Amino acid sequence: MASERKFVAENIRRVLLKEYLMKEVSRAGFGGLDVQRTPMGTRVILTTERPGLVIGRRGQTIKNLTAVIEDRFGFENPQIEVQEVENASLNAQIMAEKLAFSLERGWHFRRAGHSTVRRIMDAGARGCHIIVAGKLTGQRHRTEKFKEGYIKFCGEPKANFVDHGYAVAKLKMGVIGVTVEIMAKDAKLPADITVLNKTEAAALLPDLFAAPAPEASAAEPEAPAEEVQ
Repeated sequence: MASERKFVAENIRRVLLKEYLMKEVSRAGFGGLDVQRTPMGTRVILTTERPGLVIGRRGQTIKNLTAVIEDRFGFENPQIEVQEVENASLNAQIMAEKLAFSLERGWHFRRAGHSTVRRIMDAGARGCHIIVAGKLTGQRHRTEKFKEGYIKFCGEPKANFVDHGYAVAKLKMGVIGVTVEIMAKDAKLPADITVLNKTEAAALLPDLFAAPAPEASAAEPEAPAEEVQ
């Protein structure tokens, strides 16, 4: 198999694993997945809002997930590591699922969208962008966007500082896609600069602002030896 096909097959397998885990641990609040290849096997890092539901009683649930990952998806010696989300309001995937669940419960899309934006910004995010697309009010497809704060849409800052999440709300009229993008509060953009005064600069760069060392005094020339008569 060509190397390109191997990369494609590996990525497809990881996407299928992510979709399977999103469905299985939806009650625990799926927050993200990271698959790493190690010499000892495959390390699967699963981020959830409630890790206890993923581990299960006496670890039975996580044992079943490990067996399924190895048998169905073909990962060698998988080791699942469950991590808890520090702040669920700053996790794009969790917020997308919560917004989709609110729409399924009958919330109006504008009320649900503005409420989610307010919750994300109150948690300290630098910016957020929410897209709700589908049959919102009638038979025609519509797209509504909710944005607040500062967010990047392209380039390296988007890849490094913007968290992306997607969920689907199933309603009677059809499905509604929910996309949530959150910019981290500690994002350092290339255009961000900080002007320091002399005292702050001296504290950060003491060598640059150190007082110059005094120059060594030139040695006095020796007196010429007296000639012997």
